[in-house]
Amino acid sequence: MEVEAGRKKRAAVVVLGDIGRSPRMQYHSLSLANQAGMEVDIVANGGSDPHLSLRENPSIHIHEMKSVQLPGISKISGALALLLKAAIQFIMLVWFLCFKIPCPDVFIVQNPPSVPTLAAVKLVSWIRGAKFIVDWHNFGYTLLGLSHGRSHIVVKIYFWFEKHFGQMADGAFCVTKAMQHELAQNWGIKATVLYDHSPEFFHPASLAEKHELFSRLGNTICSAMGSADCISVEKEGDDKNTTVLTSNIDGEILLKPNRPALVVSSTSWTPDEDFSILLEAALMYDRRVAATLGEEDSMDEGQLWIDIKNGKQFSYPRLLFIITGKGPDRKKYEEQVKRLKLRRVAFRTMWLASEDYPLLLGSADLGVSLHTSSSGLDLPMKVVDMFGCGLPVCAASFSCIEELVKVNINGLLFSTSSELADELMMLFKGFPEECDTLKSLKDGALSTGSSSKWSTEWETYALPLVNQVIG
Repeated sequence: MEVEAGRKKRAAVVVLGDIGRSPRMQYHSLSLANQAGMEVDIVANGGSDPHLSLRENPSIHIHEMKSVQLPGISKISGALALLLKAAIQFIMLVWFLCFKIPCPDVFIVQNPPSVPTLAAVKLVSWIRGAKFIVDWHNFGYTLLGLSHGRSHIVVKIYFWFEKHFGQMADGAFCVTKAMQHELAQNWGIKATVLYDHSPEFFHPASLAEKHELFSRLGNTICSAMGSADCISVEKEGDDKNTTVLTSNIDGEILLKPNRPALVVSSTSWTPDEDFSILLEAALMYDRRVAATLGEEDSMDEGQLWIDIKNGKQFSYPRLLFIITGKGPDRKKYEEQVKRLKLRRVAFRTMWLASEDYPLLLGSADLGVSLHTSSSGLDLPMKVVDMFGCGLPVCAASFSCIEELVKVNINGLLFSTSSELADELMMLFKGFPEECDTLKSLKDGALSTGSSSKWSTEWETYALPLVNQVIG
């Protein structure tokens, strides 16, 4: 299409989901506004607030669609309920994209979900004379197959829909080379690989930032999920000079020598992330340290557990797991955590503001990714963010994860809870001063995260495609 001379180009970013939980589409929006110089309309469901940089950008306009709840829909059969929900979402999307936003030059739509998003955007792009780009994060039919099975007729119909309307797009991005190959060979779609990279606000946290963050999170962190644990016993009342990890001594922020090791995992609490692996690994760590020391060991406040072998003394720290995210299985696993009898390990679940999440990653000692991918062809964005903060990762192994996690360079891979427990024992032996492998992986993660940022990747690979499609 031709763009009027002198008119600022316009893009519409479409997310049939919570934009606050869609970081890649937030980064697309920022790049379209700041690097492509476009006006950007985001059409998405409400829920979580997007990053402050989006909310304050004068070129980005967020249009929130309200979720429609139909009384009695739960009584309808599964396939009919899905069809009815898709029909309502289709009408709502078409209404918003046709009448609620100015006419764009290009639509960029997140996939999945594919139904009804791809058909709605294709129809509106034809009506409004705009172009249409799909950003393939995964395949929707494989996600549906987790609950219905790949051979189910609904999954087969979904696959046809996703492929048919995906082929109608004027351009495509995807997140891995493996996905690019699959799209080219079996879908007839030529896609540009646009790897996820963290933006500039993901970086290692300074001591002052750590202290300020944990001062604010103090009550949440020091409140046990069930009975008292090895972290809740450290509660310091209203003393703002000390946190679980840091102390402010005469104006100087210091890390506590007897602090727990902080392990962070972000999860959507969905079936493609088996959280039970992490719970079992934490229980194994707890029991293995106890077995090393003997059962008479007590849980004194701030204690480090000592392992003496070959005449050398090593410490095993307490582990504080902070799990961030929202999703359907969260309450189920929180109840399981409460039933665990852990003496050296504590869990906390929370949802952080978009400005605090990078600070948490930048303050942690290790990240854990449980993402295994329904298709085996996408990569976990959370790991990209962790590397941006210089945080090494233990990641669940699947087919293309080594496009991102380089074993013994920036992280480790595991397939079972026992393997993850082995890695926790190995990485944290000698914490905080003598854990050389952890320090080496941290250097590798920092190097990976600093080698390229989102803005550089986007300008190199995405901007040329956007300009080519608009013409």
